[in-house]
Amino acid sequence: MPVGTQGSVKTVGSEDLERLGYQLVLANTYHLSLRPGSERIEKLGGLHRFMSWSGALLTDSGGYQVMSLSKMRSIDDEGVRFRSHLDGSEMVLTPERAIEIQAQLGVDVSMALDECPPFPCTFEEAEQAMERTHLWAPRNLAARREGQAVFGIVQGGVHPELRARSVEAITALPFDGFAIGGVSVGEPMEMQRPVVTITAPQLPEASIRYLMGVGHPGDIVHAVMAGVDLFDCVLPTRMARHHCLYTDSGRVNASNLKWADDDRPFSEFPGLDRYSRAYLRHLFKCGEPLAARLATLHNLAYYAHLMEAIRDGIASGEWLGNVGFHLSS
Repeated sequence: MPVGTQGSVKTVGSEDLERLGYQLVLANTYHLSLRPGSERIEKLGGLHRFMSWSGALLTDSGGYQVMSLSKMRSIDDEGVRFRSHLDGSEMVLTPERAIEIQAQLGVDVSMALDECPPFPCTFEEAEQAMERTHLWAPRNLAARREGQAVFGIVQGGVHPELRARSVEAITALPFDGFAIGGVSVGEPMEMQRPVVTITAPQLPEASIRYLMGVGHPGDIVHAVMAGVDLFDCVLPTRMARHHCLYTDSGRVNASNLKWADDDRPFSEFPGLDRYSRAYLRHLFKCGEPLAARLATLHNLAYYAHLMEAIRDGIASGEWLGNVGFHLSS
């Protein structure tokens, strides 16, 4: 899933995403509820119509903001009180309100409100966040509208015993899919991957398994090997705005001096192969917005191709975790 936090994947339109073959986009409950407001979006026909998107939509519940905006919120078993990063006004987010907002947005998949612990944190802090996630889980389900799909989220930090307890608690409830949360929140790769390796196979095989926030190509391949189906990450778009291109040979800095006189296409993907490496570098050096757009389109095309190659390998029975990409970065 490309990340469209505010109903927009940065620098590209819905028609670009459709052309690239994407079927699902992630947006954010917290941000859209503040601006323009979920009630307004509902009156305008829902988020699909609002952003003119023909595919499916999944919304994060705001649980990530519980961690990322920790200096602007207070939390207890009832819910979370935020101070808006826009104007300082108070916003109260409970499991019931998070599900209501997502219903108003009219998305295809709503995420349960959870507490995402930061890294590093103590075992006791990770356990407390996990227990609160479990406390909120039934309230999320009780608040859903008829036909509203809600995914539950497994927490537990980097601790295998907590992850096992969380899997048992969350999968005992009738969620429509299951996510591994609290990964890619600052922990090094050597701590992240074992969590995925241990947790993913414990989730029901017949249900969708979603790894939240993980998007390095190598981490995606590793997680697919562990049994994960669904991913989101800001990396393809954020790194593009910082001159970084994902390629078969690893990551490339489009502002590198060696590109200044390089007339070869900067991308192999149709529609982008008309632009040279020298031209893209020039755009970045001049601060032209077109640079970020072209780089974003390339990275999104690369990720779409990566996922297609993985799907094709699985469908053909030849999936061995090697899809022909350089995955060291």
